[in-house]
Amino acid sequence: MSKILALVDGSIYSESVCHHAAWIAKRLNAMVDIMHVLGRRETAAGSDLSGALKLGARSALLDKLSKLDEERAKLAQAQGHAILEDAKAILEQDGVGPVVSRLRKGDLLEAVKDFEQEMRVIVIGKRGEAADFAKGHLGSNLERVVRSAKVPVLVASRAFKPINKVLAAYDGSKSAEAAIARMASSPTFKDLDITLVYAGEEQAAIRSKLDDAAGRLTAAERKATTRIVPGEPETALEKLVSEEGFELLVMGTHGHRRIRSLIIGSTTTAMIQACKVPVLLYR
Repeated sequence: MSKILALVDGSIYSESVCHHAAWIAKRLNAMVDIMHVLGRRETAAGSDLSGALKLGARSALLDKLSKLDEERAKLAQAQGHAILEDAKAILEQDGVGPVVSRLRKGDLLEAVKDFEQEMRVIVIGKRGEAADFAKGHLGSNLERVVRSAKVPVLVASRAFKPINKVLAAYDGSKSAEAAIARMASSPTFKDLDITLVYAGEEQAAIRSKLDDAAGRLTAAERKATTRIVPGEPETALEKLVSEEGFELLVMGTHGHRRIRSLIIGSTTTAMIQACKVPVLLYR
């Protein structure tokens, strides 16, 4: 049975991650593994604050710090279990099962890699626990996961809404072609309205590629139309999403039209930041 990996933390995005994981799990007939990772910051020993105290006072302080570290680790673990219990309850209420809970310690990326080969999709929130303090930035964990993931990544928006209209960014690049192939073969896109969009100047070669891509989707019994819109992808696609009610954006992680960034891809990064809908990324 296919598996979905849902990454949850204490952020306001975690509930949405669960709903998005449930949505794609039901369309793929997949089970969901939910994972919460206790970072090194939450499990590491505290700093030595004793300074140049005399031996007796220093020993007493170190003992207190040690006990404080133990309590902090226990509290972090209890919080992790609570987050997983809440996430499992949301998924079960959404009609998903079985659900497996995983509490890990250490680095998130290492934890994901341990299970990635078993997973069909990874679901993660756009931002983490500091979401309200960094609205103009992507979560650092999101950037790391997308950069290294070998499977598609669904970036959950702040709130889940039913998904019927899909906007797929297309530029003829390798990752865009991979997205078309996956959309044609995946039950995720059955019965959804798909619009393939190229952002830029009208070109005969691009029009031909768009029509070919739409033809492959149509042959796979997917409902697909094509459009070419003027402007840079970051602004043109975001405008379409906001003005025409698209509920999911599909993109390749890198396009060939723009210089790639060290994070994901310049256009991809900008779109995730700007869009208020979930983004499904294909490598």
